Amino acid sequence: MRRRITTLAIAALAIGFSGVSEAKAPPCKDASGRFVRCPETVAPVARCRDKITKKFAKCSAPNTEPVPTSVASPKPTTTSKP
Repeated sequence: MRRRITTLAIAALAIGFSGVSEAKAPPCKDASGRFVRCPETVAPVARCRDKITKKFAKCSAPNTEPVPTSVASPKPTTTSKP
């Protein structure tokens, strides 16, 4: 009985540790472990806002519009004094 429990415990640990090594693999390797060219990054998903309140909302909701890029990431303006 004790030998069976020990064998099951060792098998469970081996299965648990086998998944850990796969999770740490870099994204630029294929299934066989060879280095490949990294895929291009995907453009960020468009954000939407409500037309009336101008608050962010799901794009599938009624009465929404896409957020303009100038509003999504405003850049501070600098003014120089003469």
